[in-house]
Amino acid sequence: MSKARLVITALFVEHQSPAEVAVRYNVHRSWVYKLKARYEAEGDAALEPRSRRPKSSPSAIAPAVVELIVSLRHELSEQGLDAGPDTIAWHLEHHHDTTVSPATISRYLTRAGLVEPSPKKRPKSSYVRFEASLPNECWQSDFTHYRLTDGTGVEILTWLDDCTRKAIGVTARRVVTAIIVRDAFREAVRAAGIPASTLTDNGMVFTTRFASRPGRNALENELRRLHVIQKNGRANHPTTQGKVERFQQTLKKWLRAQPRQPATLAELQELLDEFVEHYNHHRPHRSLPHRATPASRYDALPKALPSSSRDAETHTRIRHDRVDASGVVTLRIAGRLHHIGIGRTHARTHVILLVVDLHVRVVAAATGELLRDLEINPERDYQPQK
Repeated sequence: MSKARLVITALFVEHQSPAEVAVRYNVHRSWVYKLKARYEAEGDAALEPRSRRPKSSPSAIAPAVVELIVSLRHELSEQGLDAGPDTIAWHLEHHHDTTVSPATISRYLTRAGLVEPSPKKRPKSSYVRFEASLPNECWQSDFTHYRLTDGTGVEILTWLDDCTRKAIGVTARRVVTAIIVRDAFREAVRAAGIPASTLTDNGMVFTTRFASRPGRNALENELRRLHVIQKNGRANHPTTQGKVERFQQTLKKWLRAQPRQPATLAELQELLDEFVEHYNHHRPHRSLPHRATPASRYDALPKALPSSSRDAETHTRIRHDRVDASGVVTLRIAGRLHHIGIGRTHARTHVILLVVDLHVRVVAAATGELLRDLEINPERDYQPQK
């Protein structure tokens, strides 16, 4: 039995006074009088629970604005674009002259059943965020996979500015190799200047420091030549490269939403160029001040440059190999295989290669005899004896 029914019973059946009932049930005397008057006016209906909703909501947004919020949600989602409360708030302010807080938008989207709860999602407060303070202070890079209409798998390589989130270069390739990564980096440098540092994962196209035969690959040599500091995230820790990972997620969501899917690499590249133009110049970025676009933020700030020389860094390694039947031993430098002439006299001889950058000494493993001492010409595949 509810407390209201107990109070009414004590008042009208047991004929107790309101003061006695208030003390008996530990309630305020004014509530007892209010309940008594309501029962006398309405009878048993007065005992039913009543809504606590206010009679008016002066701060509530107009129904037309609610419809516009829902419409923007559907429109942006169908285009494969971000349709969160912050983005909708930006569109309302810039395109419809209406200001609504993201919290209010989120509340109405939830009421409309347009928000899927993610209880297992890791909270943002658990992440340690970092951000470069200037454009070109750090570029992040990674590649992801996509399929053409015939099922052929291709790979999309991205170079992204850490400070402004500007996409410096996004290219599609059948397979991303170390040479392709280096060439894409060179294109990005021609477009935006030399960065102070780069941040990638430990993929072999970015670094060979964990390879069975470690040696600088094409990108590592290019970064050293330009005095760019190379940084690599820890293994199995993709959140270190979170900005480029998030960019790829946004990119692929947009690609899948396009009505005409690419059948060739050229068609895919056209879509990528279209997305980069929209992403850099038209799409508000929620992580940037005032929801600025990446291009406007990039153009507004001074650019960082490499701050220290890497000339003093040398790369030494020791390789055990055997001279082939034609008197040649091979060595890979900067992702390119070079053939070093030793002479047919030493065919099938086991040798030790002592490598310091481009300087190579070839020593017979059994006798210690110096067979070659040369400086590799990186422009030639074959390194003749004379």
